[in-house]
Amino acid sequence: MATADSDTEEDNSLSIFQEPATFRPPPPEPTKTSYTLQRGSPTLNLHLVGSSPLWGHILWHTSTTLAVYLEQQPWLVQGKTVLELGAGAGLPGLVAAILGARKVCLTDYPDTDLIENLASNVKECGSLWRSETEVVAEGFLWGSSPDSKMKSMLEDGFDVLILSDLLFNHSEHVKLVASVKACLKRDSTPGQQSSQSSWKDRPRALVFFTPHRPWLYKKDLDFFEVARREGLVVEKVFEKVLERPMFAEDRGDEKMRRTVEGWEVRWS
Repeated sequence: MATADSDTEEDNSLSIFQEPATFRPPPPEPTKTSYTLQRGSPTLNLHLVGSSPLWGHILWHTSTTLAVYLEQQPWLVQGKTVLELGAGAGLPGLVAAILGARKVCLTDYPDTDLIENLASNVKECGSLWRSETEVVAEGFLWGSSPDSKMKSMLEDGFDVLILSDLLFNHSEHVKLVASVKACLKRDSTPGQQSSQSSWKDRPRALVFFTPHRPWLYKKDLDFFEVARREGLVVEKVFEKVLERPMFAEDRGDEKMRRTVEGWEVRWS
């Protein structure tokens, strides 16, 4: 029969296999950031996940640059349907909604924390766009078929696709291009555009990125080669050198790491 002392010894022997509460540091807490439109209002308060292997825990410089680009050319999204891939906090897509997009679908990898955070940003900013504007957050795997809720917004394709700082995922280029082809509305006036209005209305994917690893810049650009092979037209439309790089500690040419490039991908 076990004595009280032996029971205590047994309990202690078992405890050596249990990690102390302080053995592993707690995961980083979620954070918040903000973005104020260039005209001075409104301000978007954005939630960020505490940590993410998919880099959804930071607001990328490319996203803020693309948001400003949309503000300067609001006709790109006004009255249109917009899909953002790899949205993270969803800033460019949310700005598109504020600028008058008809429907906005914000998507990222179907991780619960990422999508719930994206949905919280939609809810937080929901008062900043017109009541008739529809904005949703959905999980979406690049290269896969859209789910039923996304299909309800897809109609015959989205007018505008937003890809912000996704090209460093070199292994995903083929899947990304497949998603562009599956989700971008077909151009009803292919070939030479007959007027300024039809040129403005043509479906387009806005692909903005920074070569964070300058020595892999050519691999970043391989995305556009894949797009060309798939029958799409690519055109560089924007370049801006920022004051500082996204990751100061990274190696490689600093000016390249401070540069945001913007490209359009369209149907041939």
